[in-house]
Amino acid sequence: MKKLREIAGYVLGGVMFVLLLPTIMWLVSGSPDLAVHIGALRASFTGILILGGLSLSIWTIVYMKTRGKGNPMDAFGKEIGPRTQHLMTDGPYRLNRNPMLTGTLIYLAGFIVWFWTWQTLLVWVLFFAIMFVQVLTEEHRLRQDFGEEYEKYCKRTRRF
Repeated sequence: MKKLREIAGYVLGGVMFVLLLPTIMWLVSGSPDLAVHIGALRASFTGILILGGLSLSIWTIVYMKTRGKGNPMDAFGKEIGPRTQHLMTDGPYRLNRNPMLTGTLIYLAGFIVWFWTWQTLLVWVLFFAIMFVQVLTEEHRLRQDFGEEYEKYCKRTRRF
């Protein structure tokens, strides 16, 4: 059962963040032709954001699984997959306290540049607002789970 929950967490996260949100951005932008020529500079910047953001998120997920011995899927205090057993402060977590979310935000910013509409920006802002509440909930849990060790980490590392 534990393994099934873990797999479900990865699948749910992948579907939601990698497929569903860009699809929503595409739909609210008026479903533009995805192959439309957007210019070399904009296309390059889009690619850098999408690949860079995905890379950071994937690095964080792998790091969380191997070093933290847990799963990233924890939503508003509800454990969907097994929580990490160790506080992670190095690897991608030396960059900031939420590198997976930072990677996702960068990834989604690539779609803002690609579709170039205020509607895509609005979806990004709404997603950020929801995830900011999630981050605050998660920080409360981490303070309970890791106490002074987490407090010290917070003092030396930015949230984003």
